[in-house]
Amino acid sequence: MQIFIGGIGCFWDETEYQGVPGIISTECGYCGGNNTTVSYEQVCVGDTEHIEVVKVVFNPKIISYENITRLFFKIHDPTTLNRQGLNVGHQYRSEIFYNTEDEKESAKKVLDEVNKKLNGKVVTIIRKEKSYVKAEEYHQKYFEKKNKR
Repeated sequence: MQIFIGGIGCFWDETEYQGVPGIISTECGYCGGNNTTVSYEQVCVGDTEHIEVVKVVFNPKIISYENITRLFFKIHDPTTLNRQGLNVGHQYRSEIFYNTEDEKESAKKVLDEVNKKLNGKVVTIIRKEKSYVKAEEYHQKYFEKKNKR
């Protein structure tokens, strides 16, 4: 199994990855900050440098990292700085976190393709994974839990 971590705005949009062949699971979390422990409230204040992310576990024999990256760009607007829809703030920025040089190169290749199609307007950042923290349980599968009530 392999992991893709990306910030697509609100991490509740993890549902966008569901039903895609090869995707095993998703998890809401925070990544990119300076602390190895962080809470939703701390991230919202804005001084941790973490952003909301979705951690996607996938089978690379079924779907490649490159194709997960393409999906990432399709499910959010990579041209808006520090916002997605009504969600505004640095924690909603578009960002991809990689762990290997191959992942970095794949992400950069896809970003360049998308940026060319969007006339250089993409603001997505690509960085080495840093300080990933799983979000609180009440954030996990939020829409599924909400719709069961």
